[in-house]
Amino acid sequence: MGAEAAGSGPALRELLREAETSLLECKVCFERFGHRQQRRPRNLSCGHVVCLACVAALAHPRTLALECPFCRRACRGCDTSDCLPVLHFLELLGSALRPGPAAPRAAPSAPGVLTCQHAFGGWGTLVNPTGLALCPKTGRVVVVHDGKRRVKVFDSGGGCAHQFGEKGDAAQDLRYPVDVTVTNDCHVVVTDAGDRSLKVFDFFGQIKLVLGGHFCLPWGVETTPQNGVLVTDAEAGSLHLLEVDFPEGVLRRTERLQAHLRRPRGVAVSWLTGAIAVLEHPLGPGACSSTTVKVFSASMQLIGQVDSFGLSLFFPSKITASAVAFDHQGNVVVADTSSPAVLCLGKPEEFPVLKPIITHGLSHPVALTFTKESSLLVLDSAAHSVKVYKVDWG
Repeated sequence: MGAEAAGSGPALRELLREAETSLLECKVCFERFGHRQQRRPRNLSCGHVVCLACVAALAHPRTLALECPFCRRACRGCDTSDCLPVLHFLELLGSALRPGPAAPRAAPSAPGVLTCQHAFGGWGTLVNPTGLALCPKTGRVVVVHDGKRRVKVFDSGGGCAHQFGEKGDAAQDLRYPVDVTVTNDCHVVVTDAGDRSLKVFDFFGQIKLVLGGHFCLPWGVETTPQNGVLVTDAEAGSLHLLEVDFPEGVLRRTERLQAHLRRPRGVAVSWLTGAIAVLEHPLGPGACSSTTVKVFSASMQLIGQVDSFGLSLFFPSKITASAVAFDHQGNVVVADTSSPAVLCLGKPEEFPVLKPIITHGLSHPVALTFTKESSLLVLDSAAHSVKVYKVDWG
């Protein structure tokens, strides 16, 4: 009896080693399965099992189509599922067979969970708002919406200071404003999808420039540190840089920075690094709620990219990014309408790193901007309001 017990130890260890090699190892990357998101075992439709990281690597970035690396049967990355027998086996084996603690990826040097300090606007004051900007000199908040006067300017306390931009069909009127930015010299630039133009006002609402015929469907707009204007063209799939003499109301130069984007909408620029983030909403089967965040260096080299499927590997629910911004540390921050939430993705060269910073209190966030004091303003279109979140660095 004692001899049998003595011999069972080596035999059991050999059995465990065999199980580890045969059952608990991904045969594509040869990494051990585990409960961590990237190492979770996933069933392909053919029955073969690979880890989630390999599913993501094998899947086409747009269609999510992939072929089983063993039998070549076609499937889709979003149709895979957790392999429960392997996960249960890991639980049974306990710590003896679990992988040693891997060094976790550094969390982004981003703010902690944010707390809503107050909100302003509300139904009647704002009607289905779509765009949000901050005046860099005065700190006033500018919102475009579906009201009779479509540009609303709020003081720092949330009181309505003034409004302009009449609803109408004249060239200087606003038909369907989508996004807004305020330049370094306090000019208000609005993308108008109604007549597919870009319109520039001074801060008191006097029209300075109307740029029609330059875009197929202008959407996102943002000011650069050099006082240029970035504009995405959702229909043409392009990103443009405009140099404007704002006091004179004269367009000096235009440059197409990117020409092969997929329905680009939101755009943001980092005042720390000059990096430019573009939010794509590609068309195609299964892509109706898919989004991609692309980040380019100041010289327009792609330095980071992540899509909804890639983010789903790190977050328990589907993510549909509706807005993008940079914080003062150069981290990319997105609004998510599926959760709804606000998520920090970290710095572009660290993609993908994900840290939720707002998880409650939002209905349909559509725009973001950080103040000089590092508070975060979130435009919630379903609540018709701007919500002010205080950054908690603790």
